[in-house]
Formats: sequence, structure tokens, C-alpha cells
Amino acid sequence: MRMKIIGTGSALPRTRVDNGQMAEWVDTTDAWIRERTGIGERRLSTGETVVSLGTEACLKALEQAGIGAEEVDLILLATCTPEYLFPCGACQIQAAIGAVHAAAYDINAACSGFVFGLNAAQAYIRAGVYRRILVVGSEVLSKVADWSDRSTCVLFGDGAGAVLAQAREDGESRMLSSIQGADGTKGMVLNCRSRMMMNPLFQENPEEADTMYLTMDGREVYCFAVRQVAVCIAQVLEKAGLTPEEVGLFILHQANVRIIEAVARNLGVDIGRFPMNLERVGNMSSASIPVLLDELNREGRLHRGDRIVLSGFGGGLTYGACVLVW
Repeated sequence: MRMKIIGTGSALPRTRVDNGQMAEWVDTTDAWIRERTGIGERRLSTGETVVSLGTEACLKALEQAGIGAEEVDLILLATCTPEYLFPCGACQIQAAIGAVHAAAYDINAACSGFVFGLNAAQAYIRAGVYRRILVVGSEVLSKVADWSDRSTCVLFGDGAGAVLAQAREDGESRMLSSIQGADGTKGMVLNCRSRMMMNPLFQENPEEADTMYLTMDGREVYCFAVRQVAVCIAQVLEKAGLTPEEVGLFILHQANVRIIEAVARNLGVDIGRFPMNLERVGNMSSASIPVLLDELNREGRLHRGDRIVLSGFGGGLTYGACVLVW
């Protein structure tokens, strides 16, 4: 069996927040943010949730594919910002869209989550376990951002993207190769704490309760991404028997324009083959790749037989890539 993506969808919060408005909240400027990140604006939730955004993205993917929710076998939700520890967000999406026959669970590989989910979908389909799988990346990062830290809060946006993957016995469209990995020894350079231990036998320092927001060592994350992503992409292309010149588009996690430019240089590939939307939406973690993929698909920039590379990298530290024939 081969995995073919037959539908894409995305959803963004209604509210746009540009760099000028950010400068009203923290000590920053439009020029400072653009120079260091390439971001001009982002979408921030005014009530939209991981589940509501993910639900909208899934419904759009199903509509494009012409498939009813009751025909879906599995829902994989990549997220690191769920509303609940349980029930998982994937189960909530299952209920919201009426996917009554689908199994569902969440994946947390942070910014690599969507690629990890797509690789899992490929494995399920090749093994003959499931035929139709929704893979979703949905994040509301604004609720874990420290809005007093100008070095991090300016980076992130909220949103969701989804694809419907289906088993096909023939045809050119398929996943050619995939790779994923992690370096947990450096995981704390990008972290966000969960609930503290406060049981009758042991209590952590309650003064730390006010610091349970996302923190990042930007230099360490940048160095990791620039080094590891180029290596990861080279490896996945080698597995597929392809050279960078044979790839149409490289669709990377939209973390920072300088990271993407550095990866392009390291691979010797023209930056024009690395589409970007972070100027408009910022860093959406696991949602960034599927949102960009949906935009490219609906703009008619993906054609049958195109070879594309998807690559995610981020918290964990995690990284992953896959090569698709569209």
C-alpha cells in the first residue's frame, strides 16, 4: 500500500497582530523583529482553541477530498499546547467532526510533530492497519508564551493545518522515504513546564508556578536547526535516491527566516525553492508545515508528480523529514 495525500485544510484565528501592536506590549520594534526573524505579523487566539482550529482544518481537508468523516479510520493530532491532558485533543476532534469509526490520539514532538504524525500514518497504511488517516497539527502557543519576554513572545502564532492521507495500491503519488530523530540531551534549551507536583507527600517550590511559560535559548536552537536540518534532509534524500536538484519544493517548519536561508545555503539550493509564510503567521510549531502545505496546494503550486521535502525541527530536541511525490 502507498500513502497519498488527497485533501488539505487549514485554519487561523481571526485576529491579526502586527509588529507595531507587539511594540505596544513589549520593548521591541518592527525593524528588530523583522531583522532577526522575518516575521511581520501573526494570528493570535481570541477564544479559538487547539480543538476548534484543528476541527476546522480537518473539515476543510475532508471537503477537498470528498470523503465523509465517518470514513476516517484514525486521527493523529500533533500538538504541544492541548487544552486538556485528557481527553486528548484528537478524541475531541473526532467527536466534533463525527468520525465515529476512527481511533484517535495525540503526538507531542513539538515543532516536528506533524512530520512525525505523517511518518506514523505512512507506517499504518503500509502495514495495512488503516486506510484513511487525518494528520493534524494544531497549536495555540499564545497561551504558553511569556508576554514579558520580547525574545520569545514575538515569534509565535496560533493556527492549525491538516491532511487526509489515503491508502492507494497504485499510482505515482507516495512517500519515498522518511527519517526522524531526537537529541534529548539538549531538550531543555526549549522547554515549557507542565503542572507542578503538589501532592500531600511532596510539593515543589510554589514560587515557580508563575514561571511555567515557554523558555528558549535562541542561540542553541538556531545552531541545532541550521546544523541538523541540512543533515536530516541530505539523509532522507539519499534514502530516496534523489539529489537536491530533483526536488521541487522544500517545505520547512517556519521558525525563522535566517534558519531557512542557512539550510538552503548548506544544501546548495536556491532559496526560491523554500516557500515561506512566516512573515504573515509567525512560528506555529506543529501547525506550520501543514498550514503552508495547504496554502501551496490551494494556490495551485503543487502538481501531480512533484517531489517535495517536508522537514520539521524543534523542541525535544526533535527533527524529522520525508520525501513525497505529490
